[in-house]
Amino acid sequence: MTVTDIKNIERKDVPIYYRRVYSGIAAIEVAGKEQKLCINWTIETSPWGTKELSVTISDKIDYPLIPLIRELKAKIGRLDEEGKLPL
Repeated sequence: MTVTDIKNIERKDVPIYYRRVYSGIAAIEVAGKEQKLCINWTIETSPWGTKELSVTISDKIDYPLIPLIRELKAKIGRLDEEGKLPL
């Protein structure tokens, strides 16, 4: 299972300055088949500068949840580090 892309990324307006909330569509490849999943995630920055990332999946999936969440967090973390998430 690999996360190939995350598209239609939108940032939701949240009044808390240290919390960023996003939604998007993740394209994953499982056993040679591509699936699209609606996801929501939050990036919260602690007072020490560390970032806490949480991901929720809105669609039903036919794959173990923990490895999928781990891969999504890694992909989102890379997008954040590269500055590719909306401000």
